[in-house]
Amino acid sequence: MADPTPVIDDLRAESEELDLLVAELSPEQWALATPAPGWTVAHQIAHLAWTDHSSVLAVTDHDAFSREVEKALAAPGDFVDEGAEDGARKPPERLLADWRAGRQALEEALRAAPEGARFPWYGPPMSTASMATARLMETWAHGMDVADALGAERVPTDRLRHIARLGVRTRDFAFGVHGMPVPFEEFRVELTAPSGELWTYGPEDAADRVTGPALDFCLLVTQRAHRSDLALRAAGPDADRWLDIAQAFAGPPGKGRQAKGDTP
Repeated sequence: MADPTPVIDDLRAESEELDLLVAELSPEQWALATPAPGWTVAHQIAHLAWTDHSSVLAVTDHDAFSREVEKALAAPGDFVDEGAEDGARKPPERLLADWRAGRQALEEALRAAPEGARFPWYGPPMSTASMATARLMETWAHGMDVADALGAERVPTDRLRHIARLGVRTRDFAFGVHGMPVPFEEFRVELTAPSGELWTYGPEDAADRVTGPALDFCLLVTQRAHRSDLALRAAGPDADRWLDIAQAFAGPPGKGRQAKGDTP
């Protein structure tokens, strides 16, 4: 069984990096629009705080989390936006404090979870490592939205390995959520990490292959960039199809981003 400590450590580092980006923002900067339609910088941080809170309940209070799931089922198209909207109304200093407290509570809960524990979620139950990986993915992806809004450059790190692995593991989910047949054979995926290391997944002799920078793959599976703007290459029809639909997050198919130069 995988030790969840490394991904929990990386989740903390990813959150701290984003915290540095928003800690000294002016009220006007908190109100800047991000690439997510209708979401400001405040909405992005509020969403992370809201999801951290739900994650703490999933880990520590299953009854309370069940009530959250009932709310989601009652308004499946609105509950995520409503959670972000509620948080975005708070003064920035309060929102920042709530996000910090919530992510600290989640870290402590994950580190204290018993070995082999599984937690309920809006989709399938998750292990400690899976929960931390999902939170790291969201923190990184929404952090990219914040950076885009601020015109800031974020330096990629090898923390991306967790997101890349999740992107590979969710291949079948991406096909299924689009109502497409799941390929029977595994793919070979070869990604160049920010450090220059080569990350590989799947059999070396697979007919279908995906290659390219790990950063680009992570941008693709979190739908933070359009495939045509990324240096990813697919060999084989199924791998090519995957790059059009890949998503590492739960829920219905995302709309993704427009290609650069396309008219909104």
